[in-house]
Parts: sequence; C-alpha cells; structure tokens
Amino acid sequence: MVSRSAEPRDSRESRNGSPQLDAVSLAIIEQLQQDGRRPYAAIGKAVGLSEAAVRQRVQKLLDQGVMQIVAVTDPLTVGFRRQAMVGVTVEGDLDPVAEALTAMSEVEYVVMTAGSFDILAEIVCEDDDHLLDVINKRIRALPGVRSTESFVYLKLKKQTYMWGTR
Repeated sequence: MVSRSAEPRDSRESRNGSPQLDAVSLAIIEQLQQDGRRPYAAIGKAVGLSEAAVRQRVQKLLDQGVMQIVAVTDPLTVGFRRQAMVGVTVEGDLDPVAEALTAMSEVEYVVMTAGSFDILAEIVCEDDDHLLDVINKRIRALPGVRSTESFVYLKLKKQTYMWGTR
C-alpha cells in the first residue's frame, strides 16, 4: 500500500533528472523573486505552509541547484561601465574554450549555441581598455578560438530574473 502525506510533495525528478516543482515550490520561488529577503513566515502565510516547512523547501531548492538567493547589482553603479556579448567561433572541441571562459572573472555568462557562433559570452568590464584586453589578449589567445565578434551594449533596456516560474 502506498502512503500519502497530507503535505504536498515539493519536487520529483523528471525523466532528464532535473527536479519537477509543484505549485507550492513555484509560489515560494515567486515570493523570493519579488523580495529575496522576505521572511519565511510571510512566505508561509502567502503559500499556505508553516515557516519551518518553507525553510525546509527553500533549503532543498538551494541544495538541488534549482535557485540561488543573491544580491544583483547594476554594473554601472559599481564601476563596470562596459558590457558586451562576445560571439566566439571555435575550431574543434568547444568544452576547453567554454571552461576557460567560465574561469575568467569578467565573464558573467557562457552558453554553447547552434548557429553563427559556437559560444556566446557576456563580458562585464571597467572600461573599453579593459574589454579590449579581455577580448584581444585573453579570449582570442585561447587554443581553438578561430574568431570573435563583439556586441557592445549601448543601453540596457530590460534585465529580469522573473522567468523562473511563468
């Protein structure tokens, strides 16, 4: 006989190994996306769980890598005046180049793609000289990098992190 608890399960694994989240876990994530410092008691009231149950679910979501709770800064206000997306074309295996890019402190985002570029990397730098140094002396110097194309950000119109539960 299968026993069923009164409290809903917070997640199960899908066929690809990633957690499938129930409606309550998604609601907790939404609450934290609105305010990452929201008290567990307030979240519990909003989603219908106790403070302890919310604390357990949040910890499980963190442990599973489903979410992170971080402070997001505006790069301009903390001294990083130049951002760019850099398209990288690679000859041979993409993994060593992607790994080298992820190790660079100026690189915030790395994705392997299909299309004109093999890898896209978002770069955040102090100024144009810093960006030039990262692209010219570090990225282009990586073994396997055939070419790069830079897309300098002139103005950021939208940046959101709310897509996780829609």
